[in-house]
Amino acid sequence: MFYIRTTKTTSGARAVQIVQYQNRKTIIVQHIGSSHDEQELTILKQTARDWIETNAHQTSLFPSSRSTIIPLQQCQYLGFRYGLLYETLNRLLTMFKFHLLHNKLLTDLVIARIAEPGSKLQSLAFLKQYFGIEHQRRLPQLSNMQPNVETKVLAVAKKEFQFNFSMVFYDVTTLYFESFDEDNLRKPGFSKDNKIQQPQILIGLLVTTEGFPVAYQIFEGNTFEGHTLIPIIKAFKRKHKIGSLTVVADAAMISLKNIIALTKSNLHYVVAARTANLSTVLIAKVSTQLDQRDGATVRIPTEGYVNLICEFSTKRFAKDYREMQKQIKKAEELLQYPSLIKRTKFIKSIGQNKYTFNIELAEKNKLLLGMKGYYTNLGKDVRDRLIIEHYHNLWRVEQVFRIAKSDLQMRPMYHFKEHTIKAHVLICFMALAICKYMELKSGKSTKNIVKTLKGVTDARILNQLTMIPRICYLI
Repeated sequence: MFYIRTTKTTSGARAVQIVQYQNRKTIIVQHIGSSHDEQELTILKQTARDWIETNAHQTSLFPSSRSTIIPLQQCQYLGFRYGLLYETLNRLLTMFKFHLLHNKLLTDLVIARIAEPGSKLQSLAFLKQYFGIEHQRRLPQLSNMQPNVETKVLAVAKKEFQFNFSMVFYDVTTLYFESFDEDNLRKPGFSKDNKIQQPQILIGLLVTTEGFPVAYQIFEGNTFEGHTLIPIIKAFKRKHKIGSLTVVADAAMISLKNIIALTKSNLHYVVAARTANLSTVLIAKVSTQLDQRDGATVRIPTEGYVNLICEFSTKRFAKDYREMQKQIKKAEELLQYPSLIKRTKFIKSIGQNKYTFNIELAEKNKLLLGMKGYYTNLGKDVRDRLIIEHYHNLWRVEQVFRIAKSDLQMRPMYHFKEHTIKAHVLICFMALAICKYMELKSGKSTKNIVKTLKGVTDARILNQLTMIPRICYLI
């Protein structure tokens, strides 16, 4: 950093110098001149300030003398820009090596997605108004950049978060369109946003144990969740030549077919078990061994799924018990009015318009109170408690999806062509990686970070006498 120093000479004059301070030493960078006259001294100081601005692009936050103040009547306000916000996000993009993609429009759209998410046209207008950057409206083909982008994101995961391919977490979400027209990619299906009438796509996402995204894949909107796991895991394993990998996923992702495919590919898994689908005999056996001891676990070999691990929690027991009592009360009330009965838990049909309380199901549910199950093919060398902890970290994927849908407004989507849809998802994935990096490093949410950076603006003022624009930094 450069400073302006005034010092006395042997002749009694005052010299104006541009200096730097390094290791408690003063280094003279430039000697501007010396003078005995106060007015000339002011001119020398202004010359020094101009030299610093020209050669070092270092501007002063506050004017150091009255001569640098521009009269208000000769100023024209040109607006403000988020200079610090752009500079910070651009440095992060460079740290991710996204600049090596050689696509300035792409990286600027990522910045706009983080700073002020909106449509493509809104993003371009935002870039022009608040960053002074103008791009053409045509969005180039970007879908072929996904492998390169994922490679760069993965490099950050390995360097900054010590990702070693030992474990990933997987989940899917749906993104709906503001349209009712479907095609080969956009199709109606089970919507996580309750938009059952609108076409959608399915996104599968892999994240690290910290929740940092490393890979994604797009599927047709009517694809069953369980059919997405094997394609993305196999592609990830093949691309990075991984020997062994553990994937943690929800119960919807698992089936005997997936178990066989994972095992053949030397992949380990930890998934939730649908304990309600287990036989009453097995449930009774597990319940006896757990004995309602808080934190107790039991591991039982099963056919096909290799190992079933169950745990008991008193907190979960209290919650399950309250829910069960509500359902029983509802069933008992409905049994008094058979004509109102539709499909209700603990009620079974015994003939035409004849119903009774399902005692067997109620007894089975009593055994399940407080019980949670997990399937895994990890060996006994991995403790039950550690496997359970791995599954409990699955919330990190859900958190990443929340960031994508709320902070980045990833949906609804307004694109209709496949290549623009894929470009939109690619931009959001890059923005998601940047956001998650900022959150993990700072401990603050993306909204708070962006809000803080937006708090520093560059006010642009035009001196109408010299027609030279000036920048004032406002906090």
